[in-house]
Order: sequence, then structure tokens, then C-alpha cells
Amino acid sequence: MEAILVERVRKCYGSGARQVEALRGLSLRVAPGEIYGLLGRNGAGKTTLVRILLDLVRATEGETRLLGKSTRDPSTRIDVGYLPEDHRFPEYQTGTSALHFYGMLSGMPRKTRIRRAAELLELVDLAKAANQKVRGYSKGMKQRLGLAQALIHEPRLLFLDEPTDGVDPVGRAEIREVLQKLKHKGTTVFLNSHLLSEVERLCDRVAILEKGSLVREGTIEDLTRGDNVMKITTMPALDTVTQAMLAQNGIGLRPSEDGFELTIRRIEEIDRVVDTLRERRISIRSMIPKRFSLEEVFLHALQEHGENAASAKGGES
Repeated sequence: MEAILVERVRKCYGSGARQVEALRGLSLRVAPGEIYGLLGRNGAGKTTLVRILLDLVRATEGETRLLGKSTRDPSTRIDVGYLPEDHRFPEYQTGTSALHFYGMLSGMPRKTRIRRAAELLELVDLAKAANQKVRGYSKGMKQRLGLAQALIHEPRLLFLDEPTDGVDPVGRAEIREVLQKLKHKGTTVFLNSHLLSEVERLCDRVAILEKGSLVREGTIEDLTRGDNVMKITTMPALDTVTQAMLAQNGIGLRPSEDGFELTIRRIEEIDRVVDTLRERRISIRSMIPKRFSLEEVFLHALQEHGENAASAKGGES
């Protein structure tokens, strides 16, 4: 059973000439105990998808399920925690009283609230500030308290919207640590963030949305691996003659200070490169597949989607 199931979901706002299609037949699955990242620029459809999954809005078409139940079933929310972007706590409350308040909203008995509040304040490193007014909390402390609030009823599935936005590097590291602990306990985390470096460090899999469509999905390992690009370190660096010899084979080559990056079409091309370097008495110190940053993958996916869309539009005209 998937923690999250999205099948051919469309969402349209408005009607007629002013109709906007926010989601265009989107499908994805999130496994239990997974940290899943949702990426996309503003207007890509991320917020719309989260609102549909939380049943704050209804899809025009398609099916959505959480933990095996339809998102339209109110009982689904019992096992779901949610930390919205730019959340607010009453400034007069303390960390402890805020958690008690949200625990009461969840129908938790007083003894359970006392236990959970103490556990969560310890988990998010706010135990020493438990009785301090929220107005005196830093942005990072408020974010960690928000995370504790979303966890007060021990949800199996957690939705986080920009959980580290505006938080300093130390605070982001602390939140990452908390989320990893939750993952080890089996909690599924669905993360919506613009901070790609944080997503790259934290998530097991990511989906990239653009204009309501899924343009790329996979593990961080698979998405960032450059299967057709090798980084080769040599001693000495390539001279112009060697570069010209390699270029004759039609191999994409970009020199660097300690070697070069090689773009290949077929694995056999590596053999020709190695033979050429040996003939030129150039020592190969290392040869590894190049890894791209998640930001590079994200930008390339958007560019590729835009080119495909323009090509399709040109073919229709």
C-alpha cells in the first residue's frame, strides 16, 4: 500500500477562455517511510497538489489516496500531520502551551498531551525553551515548534511546506536530523521546498513539476548521475595535440586543469580514449562518472520540457 497515491489528477480553475489547468493528468506514488521531495517553480502546481491531498480543494479529475484511503474520507486526516509555509503561533503562548492546544484540537487526553509535548520539545531541541513565550523565539525555533505541532498526534504521514525557509544553517541541520529520525521510525515525509540543496541532502526521491505536469522523477542517486559523462584526471594535463586526436573520434571533450570531462555515446568510446592517452604517454589517475547537482538537473528538466512543449506547439501549427 502506497503512503500517497496520485492517479491521473487534473485540476482546473475558472471556465471558458479564462480556465487555468493547474494540474495536467499528474500521477505519482510515495512509498511508506520515504522522504519525498516535490520541486517546481512558482505556479508549477505544487501547492494545488498538496491542497488536493489534504482535501482543502477537490480535483477536477483523477484519484488521490493517503494510506490506502480516499483523500475525501475525513478519517484520513487522523494519521496526517501538516506544517504550512509561514505558519503562525499566538505570541503569548509558550512552547508547551502551544503543543497542548494543538493536542486538544486532536482530541488527545491530558496525560498523553503532557507526555507528547515533553517528548517533542526534546526531539526538536526546544526543551530548555519550553516555558518561554513564542514571541521570544527565533525563526528557526518557531519552525522547529511548528514541526513539533505537526507531530503532536503521532501521524504516519507528514506534509511539510518550506520547513527550512528563512532558517540559518544550524537550524536547517537540526531540522534535517529530526526528519531523518522520523524516517527511521517509519514516518512518511512529503516535502515541498525551493531549497534544492536541502532536498538533495534529505530526500530519497523527488518529483519535478512544470506547468502542472510531471517532467522528472526518481531517486537523488539516479537523477544526479551523469551516465554519459566521465570525469578523467590525467598527469600531465592534455596538450592540444591529444585534444585534437580525441576530438577526431567525435567525442565531446572539455579540458580542465587536471584532466577533462568526456561525453560519450557508447561505452566502447572509453576504450578508444584510454588507448589514445596511453599512446601519448599520459597517465590516467582517475576515471569516474560525473555527478550533477540537483539544481543542474532541475534547470535542465525545465529547459527540456519547454523545448518539447515549443516543438509540439510548432508541429500543431
